[in-house]
Amino acid sequence: MNHLQKCSVLRACSCDLLLRKNLIFLLCISDLFGKKFNIHRFINDVHEQLVIFSYYLLKSFTFKPIKHQKHALMKKFIFLFVFGTFVSYTQNRTIPVDTMVVTTHNITVKGQNFSYTAETGMQPVWNEQGVPHASLYYTYYTRNNIKNIGNRPLIISFNGGPGSASVWMHMAYTGPRILNIDAEGNPVQPYGFKSNPNSIIDVADIVFVNPVNTGYSRMIPNDKGEMPDKKLFFGINADIKYLAEWVNTFVSRHNRWESPKYIIGESYGGTRVMGLSNELQSSQWMYLNGVILVSPADYNAYNTDGQPEYNALDLPYKAAAAWYHNMLPSHLQNKDLTDMLPEVEDYAINKLMPAIAKGGFISEEERESVAEKYAEYTGLSKKAILQHNLVVPNNFFWKDLLRDKTGQTLGRLDSRYLGVDKTEIGIRPDYSPELTSWLHSFTPAINHYIKKELKFDTDVKYNMFGPVHPWDNNNNTTRDDLRKAMATNPYLHVLNQSGYYDGATTYFTAKYTLSQIDPSSKMKNRMIFKGYRSGHMMYLRNEDLISANEDLRDFLKISAANGKPAKY
Repeated sequence: MNHLQKCSVLRACSCDLLLRKNLIFLLCISDLFGKKFNIHRFINDVHEQLVIFSYYLLKSFTFKPIKHQKHALMKKFIFLFVFGTFVSYTQNRTIPVDTMVVTTHNITVKGQNFSYTAETGMQPVWNEQGVPHASLYYTYYTRNNIKNIGNRPLIISFNGGPGSASVWMHMAYTGPRILNIDAEGNPVQPYGFKSNPNSIIDVADIVFVNPVNTGYSRMIPNDKGEMPDKKLFFGINADIKYLAEWVNTFVSRHNRWESPKYIIGESYGGTRVMGLSNELQSSQWMYLNGVILVSPADYNAYNTDGQPEYNALDLPYKAAAAWYHNMLPSHLQNKDLTDMLPEVEDYAINKLMPAIAKGGFISEEERESVAEKYAEYTGLSKKAILQHNLVVPNNFFWKDLLRDKTGQTLGRLDSRYLGVDKTEIGIRPDYSPELTSWLHSFTPAINHYIKKELKFDTDVKYNMFGPVHPWDNNNNTTRDDLRKAMATNPYLHVLNQSGYYDGATTYFTAKYTLSQIDPSSKMKNRMIFKGYRSGHMMYLRNEDLISANEDLRDFLKISAANGKPAKY
């Protein structure tokens, strides 16, 4: 085996550090004794059963003529060495701390065919002593043949949960490959992936980051075998702090400091990137051009136990879902969705929210009037609304809207989806039909894609949802963090993308969050809201996949510096 062949083999094994070390040893032994070792066959068969491997290994060595005793002794030595290391290899399911695999591909976007590079692997998170105590799995896509990457945007992508892998936007929205699903986002078989003709890789490079315990990302034990304190990772502020450090390392390693930088977060990822915007700028001195919130979860607006008036923000979502299922009176049902919703939004803020805020001191006349209007906008019964004291939980809405029509329930993250419960009675659905549908599609696709196309192979399980709880939600200042980041950086723009049928992170709550980020209204011209006729993952619906990616392209243009100085 020549030098180039050996380098090729070692690169092929880059995602398995222990195997790579053993191969280096074997290649050295091969040179020392002048043998010819079928290393490529060894690589292909390395995950076969140990007995087959052992038999194969002995048959794979041929030696130049030397003394018979030395020949036999060498065979035994190599067999025992590899047998022992292979046994130890199979006993532990671990993943390398710092590694990458690089592949090249082609794609056609908006009628233009070009090549791109995919880099996937692990990058460490270091503790204060400079020792890795976690490693994050990432996938980084760059368009090839770009002369000046300093002008090319870099988008750093996160999903949410907390505890969710960055699989959703990766395999269904902005990445170069997307799920094999129908036009409305429903799973079809055979499961798999296909090229994404709408990917924004034509105009931007993208890195998808998996926080600790999601995807293949894991904590790393110290030299005593002790795991780091979970509080270093699992909480709003801890999460923001270590991810900012990780992003700094990534940008430095890939020489992207000159590039315009954007962070995008879906669901809890919205909270994450709101906090990261200020942490990156204030602690890492990394200034951004844009923050993109996809169906953002603003925890400051979800404390309906302590502040029930926030429940009013969900009224427009309920009206949208009821409209979709033809449950509204004709004067509303006959309007187009986006023509009907402004009326409901106005009522939610100016009538329902003040009424709920009055609590038990509301007059009977106003209570009756508000309940009647609430019923008109949602398809629920006036009686049920009064029984909830005007504060109707979304889970009751999902269970009750179609109770007397079809007996089916609505999806939480996308209320176009329908479920079937064991009994029609009850106050909440048995399960989330949209989530089970999505896992049908995403789980086979991401596992197949990583191994087949990205060539990253490991026995470690890909965590669609990882163990990250308890999660520390204390001291949540992320909304004001984004305000500070915008105030201190005139370049920074914000785009919000929400689905009208999302019952988890409702679209009008997202609008309300934008209004509260900047109460002075001095920066509202740098905020954009886009709504889509789908749910939490609006991009699963093909029509919205196209328009949402176009909205991202427009946002990149709007937020580009274009030679203008960063000043007010």
